[in-house]
Amino acid sequence: MLLPTPTPDDAAGWVRTHLRDLCCDDPTPSPSFRGGQTTADAALAGLDLTGYAARRNEVLPPSRRGATRLSPYIRHGLIDLPTAWAAAADAPTRDRTKFRDELAWQEYARHLYARLGRRTASALRQAPARPARSWDEPWPASMNCVAACVEELETDGWLVNQTRMWMSSQWTVRAGAEWTAGEDRFFTHLLDGSRAANRLGWQWTIGAGTGKPYGFSRWQVEKRAPQLCRGCALADACPIEDWPSSGTTALDDPEPLLRHDPDPESPGGPRTPLRLAEPEAVWLTAESLGDADPALAAHPDLPAVFVFDEPLLARLRLSGKRLVFLAETLADLATRRTVEVRRGEVAAELEGRSAAVTFAPVPGFRRLSDVVSPSVLHPWPWLYRPHAGPVSSYSAWRPRS
Repeated sequence: MLLPTPTPDDAAGWVRTHLRDLCCDDPTPSPSFRGGQTTADAALAGLDLTGYAARRNEVLPPSRRGATRLSPYIRHGLIDLPTAWAAAADAPTRDRTKFRDELAWQEYARHLYARLGRRTASALRQAPARPARSWDEPWPASMNCVAACVEELETDGWLVNQTRMWMSSQWTVRAGAEWTAGEDRFFTHLLDGSRAANRLGWQWTIGAGTGKPYGFSRWQVEKRAPQLCRGCALADACPIEDWPSSGTTALDDPEPLLRHDPDPESPGGPRTPLRLAEPEAVWLTAESLGDADPALAAHPDLPAVFVFDEPLLARLRLSGKRLVFLAETLADLATRRTVEVRRGEVAAELEGRSAAVTFAPVPGFRRLSDVVSPSVLHPWPWLYRPHAGPVSSYSAWRPRS
């Protein structure tokens, strides 16, 4: 089914009309983030990393936050990691180093996911230690710090890294709930939600790969957002007053692929474009929607085709704001070139089309690519190309050059 391409001003209404039944809530735009290359370019142009290392974990007030807020654009390829890396060249040394470390962590998450695929949900899996007290809800609304984070997550579709750690630790280490259910809650709402980085962050919180869970306590809230404690009804009976007595968890026997990949070229994709036929369109994926997408850049005169994957979205039931962000991005792209928007099964919607596409390091792309058989497959813009060595931890994976 060919759908009209939304305009930037009516993206939310367009999602309500054409995709509402695939969302878990009423599709509205995030009040803090707009989709599109134009917005991404403006965010990157205004990047100032001065003080980033010291302030990236600040929570409240928002004016103290040092987070760059680039993650939704990086997640969807509107800013690729090499471009973000280069943008830090003139930053103060400490801030540049910390920012690039965070980009490398994102790359590590992609390498891990590209190598293991869905097995990332179990390869580092382990149950959190038994909590010291029982909890009715993993995220109790009576806790001001938790309620504020839930509101920001479900309204803006974004959280600073510090509060992501608070929420995942509260869910798992404090409440002892299953981490995959909490990760799904994040994935439903986060504009930068990806199974690569999101899943790895939750596993790191419970100590998978390190054996040491991340503890969440009142001390951290008092340090990063003291007004949340002052205004909390539980200020005199704080359930996280003391450090959680979770200790360390025993590591599971690791998945063999964590130690060695006998075929690193497979998760890395092609090094140069693989051309089988002349393309008549560019197939866009949610992993790479930017103007600098290699397939888009190589074929500037061809129409771009994006398919809202109906079976996948019906299963995921994402927040409407995530689909609005994608619609805004497609609408922005449509101001510069022809864009076709479709809804249905991706392979069926692309059947009979000779399409160029950029390799995406996610299992869904490889599965669909086998069916679609693109006429040209362009390389993914890696920051570091996947290697055969260990990915059992960030320090084990980290390239030295």
